[in-house]
Amino acid sequence: MGGGEAADFVAMVLDNLRRSGVQQAHKADRLVFSSIAVWPGRFLVAQGQARQSSDGPDMPERRVAIFVGPEYGTVSRADLTAAAREAMEAGFDLLVAAAFNFDAHAGEFDRMGALTVLQARINPDLHMPDLANTGAGNLFTVFGEPDIAVHDEGQGLISIEVAGVDMYKGGEIKSSTADEIAVWFLDTDYNYESFFVRHAYFPGANDPYKALKTTLKAEIDAEAWETLKRTRSRPFPRPAGHRVAVKVINHLGDEVMKVVEV
Repeated sequence: MGGGEAADFVAMVLDNLRRSGVQQAHKADRLVFSSIAVWPGRFLVAQGQARQSSDGPDMPERRVAIFVGPEYGTVSRADLTAAAREAMEAGFDLLVAAAFNFDAHAGEFDRMGALTVLQARINPDLHMPDLANTGAGNLFTVFGEPDIAVHDEGQGLISIEVAGVDMYKGGEIKSSTADEIAVWFLDTDYNYESFFVRHAYFPGANDPYKALKTTLKAEIDAEAWETLKRTRSRPFPRPAGHRVAVKVINHLGDEVMKVVEV
């Protein structure tokens, strides 16, 4: 991508960020910008003033640094670390990193010192101006990081439990329950290259059993379905590579992944 095309992409992202803000996990939580201006940084492209939509009028605005990832590519942990260091040195309260994709290592990076790092995934609709300009949907969304526990089941077996999701809210990271999770997938032997769905579970508060039954126009084995409605996986052999990956999707369709050493 040439310099002009890259600059046009950044300008488009900033324009839409200014208009739509950043949606958090709950529909009532949105980071709303009152202003965004270009910032002459090495990694940071803009600065803004913003507050949570749920904040009262007396709550002070936060000074936000903005990093924009590539139009075609993935943001690495090194990219986020460099941007966060620059934001800290300039005294920002919050770093918003807007990108289409973050790699697995970057997904675990949510803070540097007192600086909160907010990873805002860009909706692919941004590549379709007619859809993006309607103002419908969430162009920038933040889900957070799954809260994972590893259990030793004995005889060389382990299980993975998803206790909830850590999310950004009101300027800090807070934990939510598994009710926020629509579905979670487990790769029981992750190789950092491809994610293979080896287990799938549907623990959310909105039970899809009735809708699924209607869609398939057939009886569903309710007892079998209940074995999928869980936050703790079935036991499986400890992987040779000592890594598993958990991918979580919430009811808004936002997705986040975490790699766990086992």
